[in-house]
Amino acid sequence: MIICIDIGNSNIKYAVFDGEELKFSFRVATEMKKTSDEYGIQLISMLEFNRVSRESIKGGIFSSVVPSLDYTIAHMLQVYFGITAMQLAPGLKTGLKMRADNAREVGADRIVNNVAALRYYGCGKPMIIVDFGTATTFNILNEEGEFIGGVIAPGIKGSLDSLVSGTAKLPRVEIEAPKSVIATNTVTNMQAGIVFGFAGLVEYIVKKIKRELQTEDVVTIATGGFSETISHETKCIDVIDKMLTLNGLKYLYELNAEGRAK
Repeated sequence: MIICIDIGNSNIKYAVFDGEELKFSFRVATEMKKTSDEYGIQLISMLEFNRVSRESIKGGIFSSVVPSLDYTIAHMLQVYFGITAMQLAPGLKTGLKMRADNAREVGADRIVNNVAALRYYGCGKPMIIVDFGTATTFNILNEEGEFIGGVIAPGIKGSLDSLVSGTAKLPRVEIEAPKSVIATNTVTNMQAGIVFGFAGLVEYIVKKIKRELQTEDVVTIATGGFSETISHETKCIDVIDKMLTLNGLKYLYELNAEGRAK
């Protein structure tokens, strides 16, 4: 079995795979001050809860957009599981062709999403990958499978947090679509603004991307925590895949394993 870890600004996502089978996945809040021992104990507890032995984990890979946690997670995997994990960094084989001005500026999570989209959904058409994470990112791949650029917009949760913290009376609300855009109370007013507002943002940006690509024949994939909530309010999303990043990490592990046990 292998473990795949995606370290994001808000959450750390874990998945354990036995070959092609997903044994289980879970996410925890990203905490900068937590030690490798604390992360190790947390992970072992989840393994035990899902009846997976620590000894069965033979390899691992992680991607990170939080450099201060790279050593913490790598050290945790070494100490608690005896594995030297792969990290998505320069030198790891991805097969992705980059046409960005500076490839080193592209976040690890975006690279994994691009690789996964090509691996699991590539069909010779341009692709747009929308990730609803701490930021809302759009990755654009041309018909040759080259990463040609993207868009970074504010994230849904961060936008809501800003709205709540910047006002005296607005409450914190669940991010879900209300029954009507004409909302009749404060909570549904806020939900309408967040959910329908971001659905409109996605539709407009996807429309402009297609216009610049000069084709409507584009595969648009949504991933991330709020992908289902927003995608259900727009017709421009073709595929919802909340496991895209973790499946991409599994594929990259296999691509770079070279005889390692999986």
